[in-house]
Amino acid sequence: MNATENTWPWKILLAVILLGMAAAIWGAVAKIDYEWRWHRVPQYFFYEAEDLQKAPFDGRVIAVEVKGDVAAVSLKGYGDEKAVLEVAGDSLKVEAKDEVYSGDALGVARSWKMGPLVLGMWTTIWISFVSGVLGLIIGLLTGLARISKNFTINGLAAVYIEFIRGTPLLVQIFIAYFFIGTVFNLSRNVAGVGALALFAGAYVAEIVRAGIQSISKGQMEAARSLGMTLPQAMIDIILPQALKRILPPLSGQFISLIKDSSLVSVIAITDLTKAGREIITSTFATFEVWLVVAAMYLIITSVLSQLVFYMERRFAVSD
Repeated sequence: MNATENTWPWKILLAVILLGMAAAIWGAVAKIDYEWRWHRVPQYFFYEAEDLQKAPFDGRVIAVEVKGDVAAVSLKGYGDEKAVLEVAGDSLKVEAKDEVYSGDALGVARSWKMGPLVLGMWTTIWISFVSGVLGLIIGLLTGLARISKNFTINGLAAVYIEFIRGTPLLVQIFIAYFFIGTVFNLSRNVAGVGALALFAGAYVAEIVRAGIQSISKGQMEAARSLGMTLPQAMIDIILPQALKRILPPLSGQFISLIKDSSLVSVIAITDLTKAGREIITSTFATFEVWLVVAAMYLIITSVLSQLVFYMERRFAVSD
């Protein structure tokens, strides 16, 4: 009996457990006295916007050309002004040879635009990315400082790490925006990204320190015996080996950072969480919106997890 034949009963058991969990959730939902409004959610991903087109000057409509669903309205002013505006055919309000005055409505132009959920998701992604990159740089430098034999450098790094890890992120965001941001006139985006980067950097520093210290001291001694300087040995010998070991905990920290980024909504940054709250106030579709928001966070973190798995496989091949 091969390995595949040995695993199929466990696969069936896993499927039964998952189906049982799905049935339990379905039964719990059915007992909730709640009117589901899923039809209200799609418009907050993408929607068809209507922009009112107005005459830019006093003049006359010299021609109206209809092509499909779009009508091109050609205008000529009483001077030398000319303009062509496109509006939806079913919203056309003028005809050829009509006189128009500045500000008169000609019709509406329809176009598809991103809704608040997509815009909020994009804000969450770029804030998490920038904060993660800055946090990685801060964490790498601080991690190296933690293993330094210089008492001052080591002490400053330790104080930073203990302060950041010992205080809530929400408090740090408030301090960054209302105190530091006010003193240095920082925007809410800069304050939010800075707070998240410092927060992530403290945890990354300990991960980097542990990774470096997990490498045998003989590696450094061998590199130095070959004539390499300390920075050369650290960059070319120690850090590449440490990176392979710290990749899983680093990915966990960055996944946590993506979820922690939802706290920047308290300083009026319209990320995915804040967009969800604003939608709920207008639709009252509380469960639907929060479930969608949770699914969008899950998509972001799952993509990051798959990227890390791919990097781990590549590193394993290089070994």
